[in-house]
Amino acid sequence: MAKSSADDAELRRACAQAVAASGARGEEVSFSIRVAKGRGIFEKLGRLAKPRVLALTVKQSTKGEAAKAFLRVLKYSSGAVLEPAKLYKLKHLTKVEVISNDPSGCTFVLGFDNLRSQSVAPPQWTMRNIDDRNRLLFSILTMCKEILSYLPKVVGIDFVELALWAKENTVTLDNQSSTQDGQEKSVTTQTERKVTVTVENDLVSQAKDEEEDMEALLDTYVMGIGEADAFSERLKQELVALEAANVYQLLQSEPLIDEVLQGLDAASATVDDMDEWLRIFNMKLRHMREDIASIESRNNGLEMQSVNNKGLVEELEKLLDRLRIPQEFAASLTGGSFEESRMLKNVEACEWLTGAIRSLEVPNLDPCYVNMRAVREKRAELEKLKTTFVRRASEFLRNYFSSLVDFMISDKSYFSQSLDKSCLGPLRKAYCHSLNLLLRREAREFANELRASTKAPKNPAVWLEGSNSGGQNGSSADTSTVSDAYSKMLTIFIPLLVDESSFFAHFMCFEVPALVPAGAPNAKSRSGGNDPDDDLNLMDPDGNDLKPDDTSAELGTLNDALQELLDGIQEDFYAVVDWAYKIDPLRCISMHGITERYLSGQKADAAGFVRRLLHDLESRISTQFSRFIDEACHQIERNERNVRQTGILAYIPRFAVLASRMEQYIQGQSRDLIDKAYTKLVSTMFTTLDKIAHSDPKTADIVLIENYAAFQNSLYDLANVVPTLAKFYHEASESYEQACTRHISSLIYLQFERLFQFSRKVDELTYTIAAEEIDKSIGAMYRRLQKTLTSDELFPSLWDKCKKEFLDKYESFVQMVTRIYGNEPIMSVADMKDVLANF
Repeated sequence: MAKSSADDAELRRACAQAVAASGARGEEVSFSIRVAKGRGIFEKLGRLAKPRVLALTVKQSTKGEAAKAFLRVLKYSSGAVLEPAKLYKLKHLTKVEVISNDPSGCTFVLGFDNLRSQSVAPPQWTMRNIDDRNRLLFSILTMCKEILSYLPKVVGIDFVELALWAKENTVTLDNQSSTQDGQEKSVTTQTERKVTVTVENDLVSQAKDEEEDMEALLDTYVMGIGEADAFSERLKQELVALEAANVYQLLQSEPLIDEVLQGLDAASATVDDMDEWLRIFNMKLRHMREDIASIESRNNGLEMQSVNNKGLVEELEKLLDRLRIPQEFAASLTGGSFEESRMLKNVEACEWLTGAIRSLEVPNLDPCYVNMRAVREKRAELEKLKTTFVRRASEFLRNYFSSLVDFMISDKSYFSQSLDKSCLGPLRKAYCHSLNLLLRREAREFANELRASTKAPKNPAVWLEGSNSGGQNGSSADTSTVSDAYSKMLTIFIPLLVDESSFFAHFMCFEVPALVPAGAPNAKSRSGGNDPDDDLNLMDPDGNDLKPDDTSAELGTLNDALQELLDGIQEDFYAVVDWAYKIDPLRCISMHGITERYLSGQKADAAGFVRRLLHDLESRISTQFSRFIDEACHQIERNERNVRQTGILAYIPRFAVLASRMEQYIQGQSRDLIDKAYTKLVSTMFTTLDKIAHSDPKTADIVLIENYAAFQNSLYDLANVVPTLAKFYHEASESYEQACTRHISSLIYLQFERLFQFSRKVDELTYTIAAEEIDKSIGAMYRRLQKTLTSDELFPSLWDKCKKEFLDKYESFVQMVTRIYGNEPIMSVADMKDVLANF
């Protein structure tokens, strides 16, 4: 049987701490048990019962006050700490009712007469089993009897069963207490026993009162319980005899008849009462027979459980013997030395550990034991022992071999003498092959981890593609983590590859006494110092360079071996570059600068492969960036195939955003890559703009004016600091002026063609143009210019240019008329200026 929570000392101490924390003084926790709180209807709806703890507390009597008993309800807070929830006074407890709808009999209700809302049903408490229910109810009844001197009404539970349970369990507790605590507990147990007997008697007395009432009734008629039929027959006979003897008197005397009728009614009622009492006693006897059968069944179960527990204890003792770890083996595995004198004990401990681990696995262990907590914990403990021993042994062997290798390498003459020269070639190949696999795996895992751990936007930016009405759709998300990942890749692996190359040249006994970086004081180039692949200078022990004839063969062999050692690792670097390009192509600028810094700071040494790797990375990054520029140019050229376009083309303002972002990524490296990109992009933009503008000759100059103006406005700040963009800025400015001149000239000649042809036809034309017609023509010119422009910002400046150009031409016309006709009346230049001022 599982241990009841009422015996949990930790629970009682936690309840005492919660009561003390609530501010209650002088209360002692006499009983505590875990319960489940429910409301009946909510449980039917699928809601779970709430875990609670019920605690009975007593506040001892003080001067002038009697002892008080309380029922406290405690709940668990979010930190699994008990805290008070509700407080009930036991003096208001009027009823203890066991819910009949619960087949287990573990659910009951405590009724208090001082509840605020009588319309709300009191909470239901559900116990884990019948024993916990009886223990709680009996403790409540005992406290009520002992402190309050009364018992509440008990409904739904058999008094005899509760009394028998109390008697049986009180004896068990008494035996346990006397065995464990000695004489000090015996006095308390005797007191508790007396209180228990008193409560038992009170419970039984409630049942016996009804039996005594029935016996008193039967004693009135001096007959047994089984003589009811005889008594009824006797009454019938007496009634017949009385009727036969006194029929005449009954007929003559009405009072006598009434008296007889009353007697018959009383006798009939007495018979009915006896029949009811007999049925009640029959029902109680049936219940007693069922209780006796239940007790016998429970006793049989307890006996069977006792036998099973005994067998289980024997099996568990056998299992514990298998789970026990010898102390000497544990000491050897966890802290023993690896001296030669103790190796035999270490081997013996390892053999025992291997056997112990196998003994806890199927089929060596019964499958029913495999998932037991003790077996799982012991298996984990054995695995921990194994891990500890393997770690210690590995560390010992690592240190041992490291010291051995260091000794052999430190004395290279000894090491080289111990090797067969003919075996160096296969040894070098085997070393290169094994380490190449390791380095490639490390680089691949590191690159994969970098890509997985780097947070970057999922959707790549589209810089120069979109409709005319679209806004700037370049991504504003921060993608610096991409170039940081590439920089981290180089920071980790470039020094590693250099060190591996130098170590390989020295460890594999190449005839290289010393490796001197190019540019060092004693380093001399084999080809005049201009060979970029001159990554290795060989020197003799005195610091002098070896002759080229002596080193060429050895150097070629070393370079071939380094290629075999590190070949394939470049693919993981390429993968990181391609991954970064897909996320943000502009990050190629940052990666190009990072690679340039490594190339400029990388000294020529034995790692010639590393310099080639950096050159290849720089070339791949440039290729990827050129691919991005080509795609951007293709996006710009696609605007040419669109339907007629007016206003500012979408790629004009977007190029300004793109250029600003590119300038942020330069990071001080050479500008050749960026300037080439600017040249290609802007040339494509201007060419496409010219084609789009001339697709409709009527609006060609307007399209050019608006777009060249937008180009200058968006790149004004960058053109002041970037020479390449400044060159294109001036080119756009010249194209803008040319387009303005063409458009204004065509607009003036279109509206005043007859006026300006007058000088050529002065001999043929003699008519005068009225001022109203001039005003009308000026208004038409104003509206036409306003209609052809889509940008309101450009209109004022263009209209001012138009008026100035018209006044210049009109002034020439007035001078010509004055020179030819003298005092011919004509609108003066000042009047024309006033007319134009109105527009």
